[in-house]
Amino acid sequence: MLLKPLSFAGGTFAMYSLLCRHADIGILPTKRMYLEEETLLRSQSTMGRKPSKLGKFFEKSITARRVLLFMAVLGMCMLIGDGILTPAISVLSAIDGLRGPFPSFSKSAVEVLSAAILIGLFLLQKYGTSKVSFLFSPIMAAWTFTTPIIGIYSIFHYYPGIFKAISPHYIVHFFLRNKKQGWQLLGGTVLCITGAEAMYADLGHFSKKAIQIAFLSSIYPSLVLTYAGQTAYLINNVDDFGDGFYKFVPRPVYWPMFVIATLAAIVASQSLISATFSVIKQSVVLDYFPRVKVVHTSPHKEGEVYSPEINYILMVLCVGVILGFGGGKAIGNAFGVVVIMVMLITTFLLTLVMIIIWRTPPVLVGLYFVPFVIMEGSYVSAVFTKITEGGWLPFAVSMILALIMFGWYYGRQRKIEYEMTNKVNLELLEELLARPEVQRVPGMCFFYSNIQDGLTPVLGHYIKNMSSLHAVTIFVTLRYLLVAKVDQRERILIKRLGPNGVYGCTVQYGYADSLSLAGGDDLGAQVVSCLRRHIQMSTDGRSAEEEIAQLQAARLAGVVHVRGKMRLYVGNDAGWFDKVMLRFYEFLHGICRSALPALGMPLQQRVEIGMLYKV
Repeated sequence: MLLKPLSFAGGTFAMYSLLCRHADIGILPTKRMYLEEETLLRSQSTMGRKPSKLGKFFEKSITARRVLLFMAVLGMCMLIGDGILTPAISVLSAIDGLRGPFPSFSKSAVEVLSAAILIGLFLLQKYGTSKVSFLFSPIMAAWTFTTPIIGIYSIFHYYPGIFKAISPHYIVHFFLRNKKQGWQLLGGTVLCITGAEAMYADLGHFSKKAIQIAFLSSIYPSLVLTYAGQTAYLINNVDDFGDGFYKFVPRPVYWPMFVIATLAAIVASQSLISATFSVIKQSVVLDYFPRVKVVHTSPHKEGEVYSPEINYILMVLCVGVILGFGGGKAIGNAFGVVVIMVMLITTFLLTLVMIIIWRTPPVLVGLYFVPFVIMEGSYVSAVFTKITEGGWLPFAVSMILALIMFGWYYGRQRKIEYEMTNKVNLELLEELLARPEVQRVPGMCFFYSNIQDGLTPVLGHYIKNMSSLHAVTIFVTLRYLLVAKVDQRERILIKRLGPNGVYGCTVQYGYADSLSLAGGDDLGAQVVSCLRRHIQMSTDGRSAEEEIAQLQAARLAGVVHVRGKMRLYVGNDAGWFDKVMLRFYEFLHGICRSALPALGMPLQQRVEIGMLYKV
């Protein structure tokens, strides 16, 4: 089997996000800190033109919007499935080359050795790829330029007239002669086009022109010559179709090609593993996936991340696929389902973008949509005949992942909607503190909130039930920035809120920043130090001294870190959809990590305030 490392694409979700920015077709409002910006963008982009009929349909139909979101999530989950299948099929196919020179090397031994290589690769993930990534380009260059040379040799040696197969006459004749069997055989050709669905996945790193030049000048010619060489060999050796790659490699260069193929398989596996970490991390940041631990393995590159939980889950699944499926044919069937489903979903979403956003004329939309749907639909129908022969695996994994992401997103957005509707503003806070039964107790309280504009509803719940608030209360919001390290002068932003002793604090941090220990002080000490400087700079003379004295006295009286924990209560009067999805969300919420990163706060100073919100 020809090994062809794939890149990773999140194109389906990118197009869904584009649709949501230009039309009101999301299930629920996204985080409100971006709402005004998105509304402005939407009004500017649609200025002077009426919304499309299809856009109106999606805006009015909650069912259509749910289906659209689920389709986008499913496409992304199919690509996450690549992180399971690519390492398995690549390494297994490469190591299978040992059986040619050593017929006594059993199939079981190939599977065990492949599993061992993958286990070693997954165990090395925590160290990052920066130390060995400089080897990836030479390995892939060697693979790209050696396989077509062997292909050219095979063409001249076995069947120089192989390029007449490019003529459409032969494929038409093939289908007329084989009819249903010819259609079923389409499923076996899907792996020849794997990677096309991810061709522009690296636009964030390379320009469109660079990708086009690389593909047209090296990748595409290399693939055509290699496949042509394999085909020329198989025409004269029809019994070798089960191992067409290694059998067509000439004996004198067999072992060098085995080494290159094995190294290329490892690079392919690493690329998909790293891509899986990256997309999981982005999904967590966007609240589309339950919170998992994400570690940045490089202080200089934001994209180099590692997730222990995801790493070990991938390792178990990859090894399970190798040992459970055994032969590469079943894994190939599973791989084909992933690839062609992503292509079909991408076609549907791009068509929606053309109609709703670009306002492409219907004739041009039809010229794009009809041929691609017919072609990809034919492939989909063919690979679906392989469902019972291994194709069920990626579909099952993707459906499970899609349900997890869909349920988590839906629950998170319901909570955000409630928080933004019932947030505590300064006027309400002053009213609550003005009540005669509410007392200001000695001590300092760090109250954590994820709301940028306003205060969490848990605060109102806390004051009403406890009838108290600490003498100095600092509302802390953590803001993650896509930089390595935030300058110390911009790290902590302080502002004075209305009531006496109440402050707002925004802590900005990058992916290489440590919140638990920085400069010898924990986060609380850093905030207090910044607050003292803020008081000295913004308050005159004696008032500043009194405020600083109050701050010191509160800190000496005791420090407490309060985190609100709002849970959804799904009543019997809720709809069936809310009952299912929100109870599933609560289950996920109960087993995932805390929303707060490790802040280095002592255990005895932590307090969680629970609050039930009835749906």
